Amino acid sequence: MPNSKKCDIHDNPEYFFNRELSWLKFNRRVLGEADVKTKPLLERLKFIAITSSNLDEFFMIRFAGLKHQLESGVNKVDAAGLSVRQQLVCITEDTHEMVKLEYKYLKSIMSELESSDISFGDIPKLDERAQEWLENFFNNTIFPVITPMAVDAGHPFPFLVNRSLNLAVLLSQEKKDDHAAVIQVPAVLPRIVEAPSGGTKRQFVFLEDIIKHYCGHLFHGHTIKDVVPFRITRNADLSIDEEDAKDLLAEVEKSLRQRKKGQAVRLEIGKTNNRPLRELLIHNLNIGEQDVYEIPGPLDATCFFKFTGFPGLEHLKYSLVIPQPPQELSGVTDLFDAISERDILLHHPYESFQPVTEFVRQAALDPKVMAIKQTLYRVSGNSPIVKALAQAAENGKQVTVLVELKARFDEENNILWARRLEEAGCHVIYGLVGLKTHAKMILVVRQEQDGIKRYVHMGTGNYNDATAKIYTDMGLFTANEQFGADASAFFNVLSGYSDPPVWNKIVVAPLGLREKIKALIDREIEFAKAGTGGRMIAKMNSLVDKDIVLKLYEASCHGVKIDLIVRGICVLRPGVPGVSENITVRSIVGRFLEHHRIFYFSNNGDERIFLSSADWMPRNLNERVELFFPIENPDHIARIKSILDITIADNQKAYVMKKDGTYRRADKRGKAVNSQMEFFAQAQSKNRAADITIEQRLKPLYRRAE
Repeated sequence: MPNSKKCDIHDNPEYFFNRELSWLKFNRRVLGEADVKTKPLLERLKFIAITSSNLDEFFMIRFAGLKHQLESGVNKVDAAGLSVRQQLVCITEDTHEMVKLEYKYLKSIMSELESSDISFGDIPKLDERAQEWLENFFNNTIFPVITPMAVDAGHPFPFLVNRSLNLAVLLSQEKKDDHAAVIQVPAVLPRIVEAPSGGTKRQFVFLEDIIKHYCGHLFHGHTIKDVVPFRITRNADLSIDEEDAKDLLAEVEKSLRQRKKGQAVRLEIGKTNNRPLRELLIHNLNIGEQDVYEIPGPLDATCFFKFTGFPGLEHLKYSLVIPQPPQELSGVTDLFDAISERDILLHHPYESFQPVTEFVRQAALDPKVMAIKQTLYRVSGNSPIVKALAQAAENGKQVTVLVELKARFDEENNILWARRLEEAGCHVIYGLVGLKTHAKMILVVRQEQDGIKRYVHMGTGNYNDATAKIYTDMGLFTANEQFGADASAFFNVLSGYSDPPVWNKIVVAPLGLREKIKALIDREIEFAKAGTGGRMIAKMNSLVDKDIVLKLYEASCHGVKIDLIVRGICVLRPGVPGVSENITVRSIVGRFLEHHRIFYFSNNGDERIFLSSADWMPRNLNERVELFFPIENPDHIARIKSILDITIADNQKAYVMKKDGTYRRADKRGKAVNSQMEFFAQAQSKNRAADITIEQRLKPLYRRAE
């Protein structure tokens, strides 16, 4: 019977969660992985580092942005009914609790490392040999680098750069008042130092503890009363006037210099009872008491990223996972021939990203290739794709590269690559004024016997060979002429004054993507109303856009069954009677970072699947150039649907959102399903089924370019 239920959903604040508090819940889920006792110790430690890194970025951008709004007199209310001031209060409360939990987990991990003969020791407790070595290390390596800075009437409090680690020193001198100094812990030296040990036990010491222990060498004639480590986080959001910028690259460089000098928004300080030092820092950094985080352990836990890579500790990490050669490229000797015959779908990191790198590399060497066009948002530090693009230009090919200079925290890296590409002869463009280009596309134009042929790659993730090993993403190779025509038109829009065309296959934000998403949901609503069912699955990183959330509520109200797989922020409230009882929300937090955006619509049996670079956030739909493209091969549709089904069935690494906004781990009863490990096992089994080694499978594909 047709569903004629009346649906009148308004933007009631009770139906929404605050995006900042939702993000904090996500970071809490990340932190929770550090307390999973079945994980190897260094993998747990890595999640401590990830949590800290995430918080740094959150404070530098989101928290700092709210602070700036409040200071500017803006106290507007968000979709969840919270004012800016209320958000700041809630964020501060939640973050203080999270930091306490983080260091509770860290203390537990440190204790377990001690049981594995790995210690982070106090210098006085080390043996004489180790102390002698550390003193020599201080005198010969640290002492020449550091500069103590006095703080008094003649020496104003020094400017300290964002995220720098420092020591505040309280000094006394006979017949004089106490005074202070600051020592910046040098970032050019390793944060964690291994001290020699006489036995099997390995001893590590933090750099700031070495300086703290031996800093008496810096203050002759003074008595050191106390030394307290501290770290500041500053507002790091860029302010760029693109309309009036004559040279966008120069404008971004100028803003990067300003970023280091932003207003302090957080002070982390070692646990101390020393009020004078604490008050000195609060006063000189112009920071509120509520923004001081007393840390019962080492400050800046991001240092553990490098520690987990120390040699000799491999037994405390996961065994290496090797991305598998894609089965669809089995036996392929010519990548262009293979793409010409059929679309090829890649699933990273379970399948290797190498074919994407090879696609550009072979295009650079192939005499038939006339032009290469590509978008670059985030690339690795030693990117083989950038090298291939430069080589292509040097080989006389027409190479156009859109480098997004405003990719947050990758600006300096992208400026460097832009200059190198220009020096090699590439035509480098920076996109459209006022918009970030977040779309992922490569176009290769090739002269073949029957004329010009276009080869296209589109994906959900960045052209970054490093993150492709730890981010889950999908990519599509196609030689479909309609996709090729769309790709040419897309790059013409980005590089010139061409108006957007009527696209054949793709949809591009900010013009049309929001409308396309709503139209697809409306179609499911119509099927539900007609009594033929309505079903959709949407997988993304974040769901924030209020307009889209309201449309999902409308669909749920009419009986459309909706499964949302949202790794991070989700402002939608599931399970509300009469509003969202047909919506489920789950988040996967596992070994790999869930990154692909996949959208499934049952379409009354004529199933439709789309991949995209865009999350459902205002910035993606309104302020970025994004791609949304269909998957048309029936085998690929079936494959992606199976991937979604397995993800929904995950009961090992999944969290399910309750209607109050809290998350609980998925019910582990029944067959254990770890979706990420299942996808890797499937990729491995396909190679085993073909009875061929990885080396044998890779060799034909790359032979042509050798």
